[in-house]
This record gives sequence, C-alpha cells and structure tokens, in this order.
Amino acid sequence: MRIRTTAASAVLLLAALTACGGSDDNEATAEAKSEPTGTPASAEPTPGQVEKGLKLGQPAQTTGDGGTGVLEITPDTVVFAKKAGDQAPKNGVFVIVTMKDKAMTAVAADEPPPITGGGWKWMAPDGQMIGWDSGNSSMVALDKYDEADPVQPGGFQWRSQVFDLTLAQAKGGTLIYVDGEEKAFRWEMPAADAGPNVGEVKKELAF
Repeated sequence: MRIRTTAASAVLLLAALTACGGSDDNEATAEAKSEPTGTPASAEPTPGQVEKGLKLGQPAQTTGDGGTGVLEITPDTVVFAKKAGDQAPKNGVFVIVTMKDKAMTAVAADEPPPITGGGWKWMAPDGQMIGWDSGNSSMVALDKYDEADPVQPGGFQWRSQVFDLTLAQAKGGTLIYVDGEEKAFRWEMPAADAGPNVGEVKKELAF
C-alpha cells in the first residue's frame, strides 16, 4: 500500500510541474504576440507636408497667407504659347495656368507671396523647380486672370501663373502650390492645351 501511495504522489507531482511549465510557455507566447511588429503610426502633419497629386480641374482646400482663412484653389486651364502679345519667351514656351480661388471661411484669405517661400512653382519632368519669375514670364499679364487682392468671404477670384520654360521642361510637369502652413499641393499637368478656358486665354494672349 505504501509503495502505491508513493507512486501516486510522484505522478501527481510530475503532472503539476508539467502544468506549470505549460503555463509559462503560454505566457511567453502571449507576450511575444503583444509586442508591436508593424511600422509606428504616422505622426501629425508637419510644415512642408506634401499632399497627394491632383488632376487639372480638381480643387484643393488650402490655408491662406499667414495661416488666415481657407482658400479653395482649382487650377482649371493650361495653355502653351510661343508668344504673348509682343512678348516672346526667353526659354522656348510660355505656360499659362489659370485658377479659381474661392474663400471658404468667414474671413478674407489670400495666397502667400513668393517672397515667403509660398505660392506657385513648376516642377519639370526631370525634377527641376521653376519659379514664377522664370525668363520673361513676368512680362505676361491676362486681364481677367490677374486679380491679386485678398478673397473676401463668400467670393472668388480668377488668377493665373505664367512660366517661361524650355520645351523639355514643358513636356508634362507638376504644378506645385505651397500654402500659408507650408503645405505643398500638386497637380499633374498635361503637355498640351487643356481646360475650359483655353479659347479665352488665347484670345487675351493675342492682344
């Protein structure tokens, strides 16, 4: 009887030890599964953030100069011209982009001036950045698309940007706008005239 009791006790002790070992293994597995394995969550937006690319005619909600107000900006027409009135491009071709700026809040809003690092640039297919004052671009003005005052609440303005580009730079590029919070917006540009106001822009260029 004593031998049987001792054997039974040994079996129970072995079972208890095995159960403890299994519990430790399960805990280790659970801890391993709880460890983060993916990429950390994205941080909050910071100045200099670049928005995803848009197409010609698509609007973007942008912050006004100095962080004041919201402008909905819609580049809607692009025209390529070998001449503007009596002005010829220095580099090869004028590229004129017209856009509609609409105030979306109860305060006036405006585009930041280029001197602040904001406003418009053209990125050529090879990545070169071209500013608003390239070549003879500042010599081109369009009456209807030349408004530059702050846009009042509930109102909108027609504006334009002109770039003097080489033929290679104008073969499809990216229009970039940097708003009052240093956020960059991109629009893919076609390599030929496009948009609802092509005829009107060409008429003004022929003055």
